Amino acid sequence: MLSHARRLQPALRRILRASAAPSLPHLPSTPHPQIPKPFPLLRRHLSSSPPPPPTASPPPAVVSSTLPAVTAIANCPGCGIAMQSADPAVPGFFNLPSPKSPDYRARLAPVTDDDTAISASLKTGHLREGPDSSRDVDAAALTEAEKKSKVLVCARCHSLRHYGHVKRPDAEALLPDFDFVAAVGPRLASPSGARSLVLLLADASDFDGSFPRAVARLVAVASEAHHADWRRGAPSNLPRAVLVVTKLDLLPTPALSPDDVHAWAQSRARAGAGADLQLAGVHLVSAARGWGVRDLLHHVRELAGARGKVWAVGARNVGKSTLLNAIARCSGAEGGQGTLTEAPVPGTTLGVIRVDGVLGAQAKLFDTPGLLHGHQLTSRLTLEEQKLVQVRKEMRPRTYRLKAGQSIHMGGLARLDIEDLTVGSIYVTVWASPLLPLHMGKTENAASMMKDHFGLQLQPPIGEKRVSELGKWVRKLFKVSGDNWDKNTMDIAISGLGWYGISLKGEAVLGLWTYDGVDVVPRSSLVHERASIFEEAGFSVSKIVSQADSMTNKLKGNKKTNKKKDSKASSSPSAAPEPLEPAAVIDA
Repeated sequence: MLSHARRLQPALRRILRASAAPSLPHLPSTPHPQIPKPFPLLRRHLSSSPPPPPTASPPPAVVSSTLPAVTAIANCPGCGIAMQSADPAVPGFFNLPSPKSPDYRARLAPVTDDDTAISASLKTGHLREGPDSSRDVDAAALTEAEKKSKVLVCARCHSLRHYGHVKRPDAEALLPDFDFVAAVGPRLASPSGARSLVLLLADASDFDGSFPRAVARLVAVASEAHHADWRRGAPSNLPRAVLVVTKLDLLPTPALSPDDVHAWAQSRARAGAGADLQLAGVHLVSAARGWGVRDLLHHVRELAGARGKVWAVGARNVGKSTLLNAIARCSGAEGGQGTLTEAPVPGTTLGVIRVDGVLGAQAKLFDTPGLLHGHQLTSRLTLEEQKLVQVRKEMRPRTYRLKAGQSIHMGGLARLDIEDLTVGSIYVTVWASPLLPLHMGKTENAASMMKDHFGLQLQPPIGEKRVSELGKWVRKLFKVSGDNWDKNTMDIAISGLGWYGISLKGEAVLGLWTYDGVDVVPRSSLVHERASIFEEAGFSVSKIVSQADSMTNKLKGNKKTNKKKDSKASSSPSAAPEPLEPAAVIDA
């Protein structure tokens, strides 16, 4: 190219001289000759290839959302509430994700030193890549997998899934209440229709408080009404019930026998619903550990048949959604891991949700909202107070040796008094959350304990003002007897809190104090074990007690310093008097 430019150098000089010559005078009648400019000729001769024609701009990318639009009629797959996008303060509010281009995941190929074609194109400003079919296939497969795995839920479910708490606590008062007897009861009582199966869920750490008594009685009455038609061979809807004891991992499993727990749970269910309740089975499960989930799934499929309807019913925070998600994972259903929202907040599920692809054929599985039990103590507590009461780890025994005239406080929620004994002492084991502070002392000091320490060292309730808000403090009397010192023979359970395990060889009169309306149930012992090392008198070692003590000591110290300052200010005179001169001595 350089030699070709040298050969053209004389011609270029002649053109430049002609352009530098003085121009002729302008004549209006004679047209001015057009002299070619040197720069187009120079660019045309020096360029190796003609400039590329301007390429047409690519059409704009089509922007579309990866998720379908959701109308106000659709329900949230996590909690079952009707979704809406109008008011953020109303339950069910949701936001669609921002729209994205279909090729938003496309990435440029890495530039290396050996790739001379890409390096040259980068220098000229025109980056041209060949079609990469493998990359397009991978992006398309990733997009399809994303569409299947993404689940659009309401803002409340999103906050519970990712942060573990409700984003708008004020909107919880607007949540609808669910009455299973009114909503599903007519279907169970109807003699026609598909086969019905009810899963009665109860929490192992609070069996009597969480067991759905009203639903169990409904199933018992409907079964008794249709049993005669069923025996005659007439078509009849004979509802069946299966008892499912959840959160088995919270109990001290090494000290328990599965057969004993199985018989104990069956007897307690009949005690709560009546002797007419006929159970098709009892299952002890733990969704967190996966214990008993597969056996429960096989039994439910067998009882439901090809077209049956299965309803999971239980109190709030009993673990229905967690169990159904575990069943979905165990069944290998399409979609995979289950879409129900799991959270330690009571009342996570707000509507009836159908769980597809679990039972197979045309059988249907439904998750229902948690039932609100007013006799449970947790229904009166705030979210912060519930965190102190809820059992989230394996329970450990805390055993006391008491005499007549002594008491044990479980926070500021319950107190057990030893009023009379036929023997010298009694052993009491507390089964409750490890975060709950305990206190053992004399019964005669119970009034001062309630006045000075409820809401402070003894929590919940949190704060002294909350003590009066929980209700009236009432007493219930129990006469117990036992024949063994080494193991618990009887329990006194407080719904939503825990239970006292009683071990003695003789008779005793016990008084239990708690808030009015809370169920207190005497029952046979669930866990016979007691602690090998006994607790000491006074407050138990806990973070709540230490913080309350430091706060109380700080307040007392401030009061003492203020009193000292006031006493010094009142005792110090404004001005000191002048000393008197001694009297002169006169000799007579």
